[in-house]
Amino acid sequence: MTVKAYAKLNLTLDVLGVSEGYHMLDSLVAAVDVFDTVTLLARLDGEIRVHTQGADIPERENHAFRAAKLFQERFSTRGADIFIEKRIPIGAGMGGSSADSAAVIAGMGKLFSVYDACACKALCDETGSDTGFLFTGGLARLQGRGERVTRLPFRKLFFAVLPTQPVSTAACFAAYDEAGGPHSHRTQAAAPLLAAGDIAGAAQHFGNDLAASAGRFADVGGALARMRALSPLGVGMTGSGGAVFGLFESRGQAHAAVKKLGSSQAFPAESIEYNMEEG
Repeated sequence: MTVKAYAKLNLTLDVLGVSEGYHMLDSLVAAVDVFDTVTLLARLDGEIRVHTQGADIPERENHAFRAAKLFQERFSTRGADIFIEKRIPIGAGMGGSSADSAAVIAGMGKLFSVYDACACKALCDETGSDTGFLFTGGLARLQGRGERVTRLPFRKLFFAVLPTQPVSTAACFAAYDEAGGPHSHRTQAAAPLLAAGDIAGAAQHFGNDLAASAGRFADVGGALARMRALSPLGVGMTGSGGAVFGLFESRGQAHAAVKKLGSSQAFPAESIEYNMEEG
C-alpha cells in the first residue's frame, strides 16, 4: 500500500493565546503538491518498523511510528513495515511529519480494512496539529490546536517556495513566548476574501505571528525580502519556519519566480485537493 503524504503552506497563522498548555491558533492553510511517499507492508507479527530515506530520524522519535502504534492499539491490527521517502523539506514548517502521520493512518486503514473516516480523523488529531487537515487536504481554516478544520471552496493557487535553515518548532514557540507576541487577526480578515475568490485581496493579509521568532534561528527576513522583490500577490512564512513563499497569479509566474530566486532549494508548488481515505 503506497500513499502520498502532501505538504501544506500556512497562508496566515495567528497565535491567539495558550490554553491547557497548547497554543491556540487561527490559520488559513493550503495543501500543496509536494509530497513524501509512504509505503506500508503488513507484517505477520505485531512489530512496527519505520525505514526513512532522505532523513536521519530515529525510529522511535518518528511521528509516523507513533501514528502507526496508535492505530494498531486502537484497531487491534497486525504490525507493518513502513517505508518513507522524504521530499518535503525538514524543519521548513510544511508539515512533513504530520503529513507522514496522516498517510500512515490512511495506509493502515486500507491495509487492514478499517473504513471509519471519523475514527481515523480523530486519530489524526491525536497525533499532531496539522494531521487531521492533511488527511483531507484542500484549503481550510484551522482553529484551536489545529484540530478544528473548516473547509473552504477549493482554489487553485500557485506558489514559489524558498526554504531557509531548518527551524525547531519547540524552539520557535519558546522564543515567541519569551517575546510575548505578537497576536494578530489576519485570518479573520483573509478567510472570507479567500472563500469568495478574491485571491489578491486575501493575499494582502498573509502573514505569520511566528515569523520574528523563527528569524532568530534562520534568515527568514532575508528570504521574505527576496520573495517580495519578485512582486507576488502576497508573501508569508509557513508554520514555525523556516520556508517562505510567494503567491503568484499563474503557474508560469510561479515557475519564473523560482528561476529568479537562483537557489537550488527553491521550488514551485500548487494547491491540491484530495482525500486520503478515498485514495
